[in-house]
Amino acid sequence: MKAIDLTRKPPGYVVAALVCSLGGFLFGMDTGIIGPVTVMEDFKRYVGTPSPTIHGLIVSSILIPAAISSFFAGRLADILGRSRSIATGAFIFGLGCALEAGAVHIGMFVVGRVVEGIGEGLYLGTLVVYTCEISPPRDRGRLTTAPQLLITVGLMTGFFTCYGTEKINSSFSWRLPFLLLAAYAFAFTAAAFFWLPPSPRWLSLHRRTDEAEKTWERLDVPAADREKILGQMDVSVVEGAALHNNQGSDTLSLTTSNNIEARRTAPESKKMQLLDVFSPDARPRLFLAVFLMGMQQLSGIDGVLYYAPLLFQQAGLDSNKATFLASGVSAIVIFTVTIPATLYADQWGRRITTVLGGLGMAATMFLMGGLYAGGAVDEGRGAGRWIVIVCIYLFAVIFSISWAICVKLYTAEIQPQRTRASATSMAHGSNWISNFLVALCTPALLANSSYGAYFLFGSCTLLTAIVAAVFMPETRGKSLDEIDMAFRARSPMQEWGKVKGMLSWKWRKMVLTDEVEMNHDQIA
Repeated sequence: MKAIDLTRKPPGYVVAALVCSLGGFLFGMDTGIIGPVTVMEDFKRYVGTPSPTIHGLIVSSILIPAAISSFFAGRLADILGRSRSIATGAFIFGLGCALEAGAVHIGMFVVGRVVEGIGEGLYLGTLVVYTCEISPPRDRGRLTTAPQLLITVGLMTGFFTCYGTEKINSSFSWRLPFLLLAAYAFAFTAAAFFWLPPSPRWLSLHRRTDEAEKTWERLDVPAADREKILGQMDVSVVEGAALHNNQGSDTLSLTTSNNIEARRTAPESKKMQLLDVFSPDARPRLFLAVFLMGMQQLSGIDGVLYYAPLLFQQAGLDSNKATFLASGVSAIVIFTVTIPATLYADQWGRRITTVLGGLGMAATMFLMGGLYAGGAVDEGRGAGRWIVIVCIYLFAVIFSISWAICVKLYTAEIQPQRTRASATSMAHGSNWISNFLVALCTPALLANSSYGAYFLFGSCTLLTAIVAAVFMPETRGKSLDEIDMAFRARSPMQEWGKVKGMLSWKWRKMVLTDEVEMNHDQIA
């Protein structure tokens, strides 16, 4: 077996992707902080004990601003460039964290959450776009899913930070986590602005080909890989020009050199229009991405992460220290399983991972809901509560090795180059809106029904698994050009036509069978 040379310097694109992934740490740490903070005694003394609805509003106030800003993040990334857009969003995020840390009343705290959300929406989706655009196909899965690994690191850091500061006998117990998060955000802003090179694809689209060549060299991307990466960009932009000019299929048979020339002469307004995501070739992929990203949150994962202390209290753990520790342990478990999931992202199929992950999560949700509905967890006694606690961990594990890894990667890599930033941002907007609904409604659902939330999330997850089985073409190991061709060969409308045809055939068969049996009975 050949020894691994640990002294060998990694390629520039790997280092850039890892630095970019640090943005995921900010999101993860905020998610890990906000749930424990809102149940700390000092926080409740400071703002008053909130009702379930107010509790949900405090936590979810970050999400609608994030959804709104994410819809425009693609446009900002097309104008400023991917790396500068990331830096801008991270800086705004840091300002919001600072406002939360210095809040003198609940209104200022909520304003800080809103500002934080604006920044989060601007930079988070662009992380995946940037990494996708600088990575060769063989490494794209591992590098594009690296932000998810850093999210789990941030989640773990957030939970254990609160576990440590909960002992402080002042408002510093909940201010310190936000102060640390603000410091991390400003440090990441500096790294993104001064170190991350611009995306060579973005430079090429803006006709800065000399700079693009130098950036490819700085990223250490081999010439053969550059051709594979740029191939999809050339074809997609030429197709956009063809659609714009109503040209026929001959346009798509241009040679590579002609493709590049067409890219340079294609109308700039067409390439940069936000509404281009609704063009015939891009629209089905946008709708699939929006659906998958929205349903990723309706699985209930952020209900579990934001309100882990509440869930563990409901299951029978009665003290803040116990629930914070249980939440921290869940973060360790999530981080641990995300490592192999990230390393093997390019070995696991996106479609089968989504389907099996959805079925597994639905099973755990239905099991927990059934235990509560059947009274097996009454007052946190008996074996039922331990089954629920295990299921909470199991649900988080299944999500972390399936949907957390493949859904965000899939939604970015299936888009045509000219609409990737805008379409990915819109998909993230769908994710934020669903996240808002989950964060807002979970406390009220838990307060009014011990099992309703579990059955709701399980049903959404099961529905998504079925849709994925029908409509998702596999993309593992394929170049972006091959992904484009796969979507043309298997469009969602064609798949829906097959499903309708199959259902129609089965219905006709049932009707004919009933008629034959009825005629037989009449004769008899």
